[in-house]
Amino acid sequence: MKYTSIRPGEEWRDTNGELIQAHGGAMIYVDGKYYWYGENKEKSIREKDIWHWGVRLYSSEDLYNWTDEGLIIEPDLEDLDSPVHPKSKMDRPHIIYNEKTKKFVMWIKIMGTRLDPYMQYMVVATADSIKGPFTFVNKMLHPCGMSCGDFDLFVEDGKGYLICERVHSEMLIIDLTDDFMDVTANYTVHFPRKCPPFVREAPAVFKKDGLYYMFTSGTTGKFPNPSEVAVCDSLHGEWKELGNPHIGNHKNTSFDSQISCVFKVQGTDKFIAMADRWLMDLPEDMPDILDIFECMFDPDKENKYEGFDVNSLTVKNTSIARYVWLPVEFEDGKPVLKWVDEFTV
Repeated sequence: MKYTSIRPGEEWRDTNGELIQAHGGAMIYVDGKYYWYGENKEKSIREKDIWHWGVRLYSSEDLYNWTDEGLIIEPDLEDLDSPVHPKSKMDRPHIIYNEKTKKFVMWIKIMGTRLDPYMQYMVVATADSIKGPFTFVNKMLHPCGMSCGDFDLFVEDGKGYLICERVHSEMLIIDLTDDFMDVTANYTVHFPRKCPPFVREAPAVFKKDGLYYMFTSGTTGKFPNPSEVAVCDSLHGEWKELGNPHIGNHKNTSFDSQISCVFKVQGTDKFIAMADRWLMDLPEDMPDILDIFECMFDPDKENKYEGFDVNSLTVKNTSIARYVWLPVEFEDGKPVLKWVDEFTV
């Protein structure tokens, strides 16, 4: 099948006819092609206890039709303690290019180990080509000594930045070293929150007309929640919160999705927000997810859901998760996302 448009939330297959597996993904433009990469979830159903099957790469010239370029990070099937063992909670790979070293640098978040399921850290790998092979240069990095969650990478004028959640508390923006393989000691703190679900995660940063914008999600696991967007004239400056960018979404669930990346359409001044619709089987009469997670995490709030298993609402079959890509529009200086069944670039 040849696609001639982008259809948010619809099934999307590669040029081989297989479901695209690039979840929690991002985009990079190299030598006239778009490269979309992300978590390969083809085997990720609850019964198999498999979180991922490596990082998969796709290429396209038109943003509609995607060629499978294979796994650029292979799952490690032998070492249970490997950060890329299929049971390891590997999330949200991001790749940036370093002009000085001529290396592609990939960062990946790892959530938990066998010894400490609550620890979160980063791994870093490099390659000479976007198609790999990627080689690990750091298999356990705690930026500035901290446990860090969802993140984004941003490069401007040869300088790199890590934007990440300090788990269940606030957002950090940290300068990278010149080779993009580590962080410096210079960081700033933003969006402090008391507890989930209000703590911000899944940052997606882009720049337009001299201003920086950041989409973030609340912290409710794979369950969708309302997004927020903020603006600043300097990455380390004071971010101004602009509210929920999803217009007309009466369910307040970001169109049942979570943003992972915002990228520019080459040759234009247009941007597209990439998002995952992680759960395809949510009930129509969903309870208030924000209230459930607040009761779970706020010690000052009575837990009226005690004994209720939020995971009972879904089988969490992320192997069939879909993608919600939407064009970024601007209204009175605010980036907004409106639902469309189909659009072209």
